Amino acid sequence: MIGERKLKEKLMIVSLGLLPLIMVLGNSMLIPLLPSIQKSLHLSGVQTSLILSVFSIPAALCIPAVGILSDRYGRKKLIMYSLIVMIIGSLVAASSALVSSGSFAVLMAGRVIQGIGAAGTTTLAMALTGDVFTGEKRAKVLGILEVYNGAGKVVAPIIGATAALVVWYAAFFVYPLAAGAALIGIAMYVREAKTGSDSVSVGEYLKRAIGIVYDKRKSLFPLFFVGGLGLFLLFGILYYLSFLIEETYHIDGFFKGTAFLFPLGAMTLVSYWTGQRIKTDVVLMKKLMIVGMILLFVMFGVLTVIYTLPVLMFCLTVAFGGLGFVLPCINMMITSAASDEERGFIVSIYGTVRFLGVALGPVVFEVWMHTERLMFIYSFSLLAAGGLWVLYQLKIFSSAMGRRKVVQK
Repeated sequence: MIGERKLKEKLMIVSLGLLPLIMVLGNSMLIPLLPSIQKSLHLSGVQTSLILSVFSIPAALCIPAVGILSDRYGRKKLIMYSLIVMIIGSLVAASSALVSSGSFAVLMAGRVIQGIGAAGTTTLAMALTGDVFTGEKRAKVLGILEVYNGAGKVVAPIIGATAALVVWYAAFFVYPLAAGAALIGIAMYVREAKTGSDSVSVGEYLKRAIGIVYDKRKSLFPLFFVGGLGLFLLFGILYYLSFLIEETYHIDGFFKGTAFLFPLGAMTLVSYWTGQRIKTDVVLMKKLMIVGMILLFVMFGVLTVIYTLPVLMFCLTVAFGGLGFVLPCINMMITSAASDEERGFIVSIYGTVRFLGVALGPVVFEVWMHTERLMFIYSFSLLAAGGLWVLYQLKIFSSAMGRRKVVQK
């Protein structure tokens, strides 16, 4: 009986882990394909960047509503509906290759539908983890979710580049397969946790949830900003690398996909280690966040001076390894900041900020990357601002010297 229970728990964690992986596939799988899509559909640079952003913006806009609905009516149900919507959007996007005219419009429509479905993936996986697990187990599972997120970023470019060896739109048929597998896993192995917020009015619920955000704004807002900034830089840099590797160094296909392996692999491995170590230790989380922010700050500082390909790949590997320290700690702090009844709303705000970072990264870097030195100076400046805000508002240096505390909820 105990063995069967443990097996079901592992299958539930795997099923939850597929949700951030699918969300990551939504953009990361297309990054190495962007030059090919641009040529095939005769797109401008701005139109090409929108292929990524038009997925993330609807997701960001829908996440708060999905979070509220999940608090009231259950996370599992909302997750399953979201996966079905994402499958439909994927098929619409794939059909754009069969349209003789208006193919870009069809592709954009499919990507918007995909983005709406993606709103119910990572954010609800984090919220449901907070509902079902407590203490050290919660920290470990949240770390595993971030590993799936990072692993998706590692394998997605390789999958996308490999699929493009057939035709560029072949990648869109990967989404229904992955989402279908997750849908079956969620239906069979994930248990619903009673949130209890359906017993209060919508007005009372929003008043209570917004009150929590306001009361904890000094600690939550810096975390929101740094989490969103990390993904803004990540997807902006990946967009820049996609064109740099193909157009400057003429590397394409499978080998182009593997070029993303080192920085994304470093982030994934460090995320896993961090998730296993932090448990409920707030002081350790803060110390690891200091280490991660310093690595990001120093490496992007180097890139403001030297950005040849070998130096670029080394610095990005170390920098995004640093991001692997930061994200699991932020996930744990935010997920534990509210009770079960309001967790979906709190986490949804964080999810919105993350998706906005993903959405804005490619669009902004499309403009910045034409002057590479300035691109890295701007990135470095944002990191400096974000790091100082976190250090000041959370009083990391002073609290790190005090007694050790744990996350209570």
